[in-house]
Amino acid sequence: MIQPMTAKELEYIADSMSNEDLLMKQCAAVVSIATSPAIRDCCTQMIQQHQQHYDSLMHAIQHHQQIAPTQPQ
Repeated sequence: MIQPMTAKELEYIADSMSNEDLLMKQCAAVVSIATSPAIRDCCTQMIQQHQQHYDSLMHAIQHHQQIAPTQPQ
């Protein structure tokens, strides 16, 4: 049986989501000012990768909410 995540694990995931969000914003900033199509394309791909990472982390938290106890133990 899968165990609910610990508070420390949830904190780590939340930090990772913040990092992925920051990376997406930084890549988007580069896309908005880059004059090279190659750089824009590369950063656009990186945004998509970071979005996938973010979505995976969000899925982990949603899964945790389904299995976590509703009352403190």
